[in-house]
Amino acid sequence: MHSHLSFENPPALPHEAVVEALERALYDRLAEGEAAGVLVGTALNDNDAEFVEHWCMEVGTRAVPGSPLLGLAGLCLGHTARRFGRLSDEALSLAKSLAARAETDPSDVDGRALDGYDDVRSFLHLW
Repeated sequence: MHSHLSFENPPALPHEAVVEALERALYDRLAEGEAAGVLVGTALNDNDAEFVEHWCMEVGTRAVPGSPLLGLAGLCLGHTARRFGRLSDEALSLAKSLAARAETDPSDVDGRALDGYDDVRSFLHLW
């Protein structure tokens, strides 16, 4: 018997549900798994650019060192740059900072932050 693993991008949730899930994860690391799906779904499917960027910034600045949400926030900033063609100066700075932290210490911020920063540079033509 074969089992095929498939991955489906999570959907965007109503903003209230996003805020609740992400805030919970910022105070309770046991909620990080659910929050990861919520953040990815928001970055890939929510059409409110300011909301998406705001929550990538909140997670990327407030998650504790070593949290998998840090690398994911960097990756999602890359998704945001690709989808909307822009990021605020603060979001650009955070994407760069998370990538630098990932290069310096992958146990602090995982490598997804590097992929996200590559996307930011590529889609915003910052080479």
